[in-house]
Amino acid sequence: MQDYFRENSGAVLSTTFDKYCYVTVRHLPRFFDYKTHLTYSKMEYVNSYEEINHPLIREGMRMLDMHELRLTYESDLPARSGLGTSSSFAVGMLNAFYSLKGKYVDKKKLADEAIYLERVLCNEAGGWQDQIAASFGGFNRINFGTDGYEVLPVIISPERKRQLNNNLMMFFTGFTRFSSEVQKANNVIGTEDKRAKLKKIYELVDEAESVLTDKSRDLDDFGRLLDTTWKLKKGTGESISTNSIDGLYEKGIAAGALGGKLLGAGGGGFLIFYVQPEKQKAVREAMKELMYIPFRFEDGGTRVIHYCPEEFELRVEE
Repeated sequence: MQDYFRENSGAVLSTTFDKYCYVTVRHLPRFFDYKTHLTYSKMEYVNSYEEINHPLIREGMRMLDMHELRLTYESDLPARSGLGTSSSFAVGMLNAFYSLKGKYVDKKKLADEAIYLERVLCNEAGGWQDQIAASFGGFNRINFGTDGYEVLPVIISPERKRQLNNNLMMFFTGFTRFSSEVQKANNVIGTEDKRAKLKKIYELVDEAESVLTDKSRDLDDFGRLLDTTWKLKKGTGESISTNSIDGLYEKGIAAGALGGKLLGAGGGGFLIFYVQPEKQKAVREAMKELMYIPFRFEDGGTRVIHYCPEEFELRVEE
C-alpha cells in the first residue's frame, strides 16, 4: 500500500510466468442498435460509459476517450485468485486501446496508468506490484519509496533460474476472493507488532535476492525464506489465511516442501511450494485433492500480438 511504503519504503521480488490474459479490441461496425459490445465473464451491449457495469472497462474507456468498441477478454487463470489477473487485464486493455489509436506506449507509462486506473479511478485497495509486473515482465526486484518505484532486473544465471523454476510447485486451492476486500480488511497498519513484521519481511528481500544471484549460496535457502516470510505475513492480517489454507500448507511441509506461501493478498487462490526434486512426488500426493498447475517463467510482459490498423471517425450525433 502506498500510504505505507511512501513512509517506510518497500520491496518485492517479482516474476511473470506463462499464463496469460488476452484482450482483443476493435471498433464495432455500425450495423447494430448499440455502440459498444463487451465480452468477459458476462456480455454487455451499451451506448454510453455510464451504462458499462465493468468498472475497469468503463473507467479505462473514459480515461483514454475510447468509443464504439468490441472488446473481448479471456484468461488462462480464474479471476480473484491472487495471481494479478485484474491488473494484467488493466495493463493489457490499456495497451490494446493505445494500439487501436496507433500509438506506442512504453512499459512505465502503461504501469503508471494501470495503477491510476485501478487505485484512483476505480478506488480499489491494493498495492502497485501487479501492474508493474504485468507491464514490465521478467524477474525483477521492485523497490518502492517516497518518489514512487524503480524496477531492477534480478541477474540470475539461466541454469540457476531453471533450477528455481523446477523446484517451485503451484496448486489451486479452489477458493477465490476479491483482492481489494482482503486488502481493506488487512489495511490497518497501526500495531507495532504488525509494523515490525512488515519491516522484517522488507529486510528479507535482500537476503532472498542474495540467495538467487550468488552461485555459492544454497538455492534451497530460498525455500526456507519463503516459509519464514509466509509465517510473518500471516501475522499481519486476519484475512490473509484460513484454517483450510493453513491445513493445506502444513500437509505440503510435512510431505517435504521446504517452504511456500499463498500467492496474492490472501484468503484463497494459489499455493506455491519450494520442493526439492526428490520430494516432489510426495508433495503431489499430499496435494492430490488440489489442481496442480505447472508453469514456466517468462520475460516478455504485456505485448501486442496482432495489430491491424483501422480507420475510425467518431460518429456525430444529430
